[in-house]
Amino acid sequence: MKRFHIHIGVDKLDEAIRFYSSLFGAQPVKSKPDYAKWLLDDPSVNFAISTRVKKNGVDHLGIQAEEEHELSELRNRLTATGRTVEEEGETVCCYARSDKSWIQDPAGIPWEAYRTMEDAQLFAGTVGVESACCTPETKRTPDCCIPSEKTLGCCG
Repeated sequence: MKRFHIHIGVDKLDEAIRFYSSLFGAQPVKSKPDYAKWLLDDPSVNFAISTRVKKNGVDHLGIQAEEEHELSELRNRLTATGRTVEEEGETVCCYARSDKSWIQDPAGIPWEAYRTMEDAQLFAGTVGVESACCTPETKRTPDCCIPSEKTLGCCG
């Protein structure tokens, strides 16, 4: 099964968690001091919010694959668009270890195709060297991936 993914940047995480929990009729399945995620079945969506993005509102969109063959199918679809696909591969992002590919749609919105293998204790990076998750667009911005209270980022 695949899920549509939406990541939204927020300033007030607690207020946003209350709002979206009420809207969805469910509590987040993952909640951290800077991040929260809902995995909804109706509609089938992976909805995430965090304080780690540079602006409020939609940060990026994506499709989450549950199985490796589904991710392979999604990667073929990304390639078929004729746009540049950035293969990130295995990474730690948004408190999860995932396998990711990125593309930008014609409007410039980053889209990720990914599969999450397991939870992680860090938002991003490796033990002792935490960093922000970065979309292909933000990786080109100097210092965007250096951890801070308001680093640019992405999540899945």
